Amino acid sequence: MYTHEKQVRTQGKPLAETGKALVLIHGRGATATSILPLAQELGADDFTLFAPQATNNTWYPYSFMAPTDQNQPALDSALELIHETVQGILAQGIASRDIYLLGFSQGACLTSEYASRHAQRFGGLLIFTGGLIGQELNTGNYKGDFEGTPVLITTGDPDPHVPVSRVDETVKQLESMGAKVTRKVYPGRPHTIMDEELELAKKILGSKE
Repeated sequence: MYTHEKQVRTQGKPLAETGKALVLIHGRGATATSILPLAQELGADDFTLFAPQATNNTWYPYSFMAPTDQNQPALDSALELIHETVQGILAQGIASRDIYLLGFSQGACLTSEYASRHAQRFGGLLIFTGGLIGQELNTGNYKGDFEGTPVLITTGDPDPHVPVSRVDETVKQLESMGAKVTRKVYPGRPHTIMDEELELAKKILGSKE
């Protein structure tokens, strides 16, 4: 088992110019460098980009549906790296409502888990094929109020890694904490991000709520 070195790729204009941040969390076997171009597809040119890098390109070793203990200490270390990234953005005078979190697959699981443990009014959560982590959900970990944060959560049906049932459990939990969730399940969709998902995400990134 391992803990994660603090590595975060940044891209775009400085926060002092943009006033808003997009944190992109890559999937298993991928890299910070490989997920950054997604911001261009989302038209996020006016965001400062932050992409944490997992040590060994994997945030935690087993399925997100495995007993949580099996994924430690890597899971807690991954969540701490995201927390440090967000805290660093807040420390530069950016409000939480101007911070957007995006993840794909393993990164989407981390996005939902991190946000639920630190719920506040984020700009938006973009959860591309993922859900809350653990064999059973430990609702005692989830704290705060999303205060209407817009959330997009998507998956394929079936998806090789993410059962729709866990997506639905995640939606229920996020909504109970005050999030405004858009849920999309695509029959037969491969484990990827489709154009329709990008269009829905653009609406959240471009909203002026």
